[in-house]
Amino acid sequence: MENFNLFSPFSLGGYTLPNRIIMAPMTRLRATDEGIPTETMATYYAQRATAGLIITECTMISPSAHGYLNCPGIYNQAQIDGWKLVVEKVHQQGGKIFLQLWHCGRVSHPSLLQGEMPIAPSAIPAQGQLHTPNGKVSLEKPRALNLDEIPTIVKEFQQAALNAFHAGFDGVELHGAFGYLIDQFLQDVSNQRTDEYGGSIANRSRFLLEVVEAVIEVWGDNKVGIKLSPTNTFYGMLDSNPIPLFTYVLQALNQYNLAYVHLMEASEMDLQNENAIPSVLDTFSGFYNGTIITNGGYDKTKADKAISSQKASLVSFGRPFIANPDLVERLAINAPLTEVNMKTLYGQGNHNAEEGYTDYPFLN
Repeated sequence: MENFNLFSPFSLGGYTLPNRIIMAPMTRLRATDEGIPTETMATYYAQRATAGLIITECTMISPSAHGYLNCPGIYNQAQIDGWKLVVEKVHQQGGKIFLQLWHCGRVSHPSLLQGEMPIAPSAIPAQGQLHTPNGKVSLEKPRALNLDEIPTIVKEFQQAALNAFHAGFDGVELHGAFGYLIDQFLQDVSNQRTDEYGGSIANRSRFLLEVVEAVIEVWGDNKVGIKLSPTNTFYGMLDSNPIPLFTYVLQALNQYNLAYVHLMEASEMDLQNENAIPSVLDTFSGFYNGTIITNGGYDKTKADKAISSQKASLVSFGRPFIANPDLVERLAINAPLTEVNMKTLYGQGNHNAEEGYTDYPFLN
């Protein structure tokens, strides 16, 4: 049996990736106030184009998806044009890039939504705080989506996927993790609906599967991925029985020929929860038949082990890619890695770690 490692080529979505080192989606908050990607962002991604695949930072599918200052969107022409520049620069360097599609749901605030209340499966507030134009504020109780509003959100995901296609991306990833809208529908701490989108595991998974199908209509299934975090506790997330829930989700996703499922391991904070799953990959890899990307504190040795075990085909790296644009080369020659400067992680110089931005669950 052939022994694969980080530097083995891999076929994904009809593309041949030169290596299995994936750049994880990492929010940097460097778009304009209007959510338009910038020249700085294009340079940033192009510098990291030696990754087998780049997955962009979370990107708002609509104005109601807004949750963070200076986060990019993909719902108007100016934003599409901004992303076109990013994609062109990455392609010029020979890279491949997927756009991550995202809706914050309840992890937002009226000051970020033109005075409107955040929306969610149920009127249950998330735990935590956000940075807004008015400073740092506590999260408020969201408005529960009416049943007839849910198809509109699904259509917004579909339109954003089409916009990503027009921007020239190579595929898209759905953000189904870290306590945002798709995850809010999945987990019973945030979804206490009594209609067809709540209650049973099948009902709570319905929104996710409808979004997957809508985006596949645009891209075809093998160019659509999804990110899941079965044991995350960000923003007060928790499920009373996560293993059956995410087993069901992964088995349901087997009906599609997705590009991949991106599985997040537990953070140190997550492991303090009594329902924590110490190894997400070991627990769930047997339930999904397609390509798995694993993420969470990997170094070269641990990543090669995950790939050679065949539990995962690809490994994504977050913080190392921020501080090391040449991460692929450094891993290849076993060069030391530069440490991340926490004061320059987020924003465009107008905010930094000293102002509290290290409390966001952005880095993988």
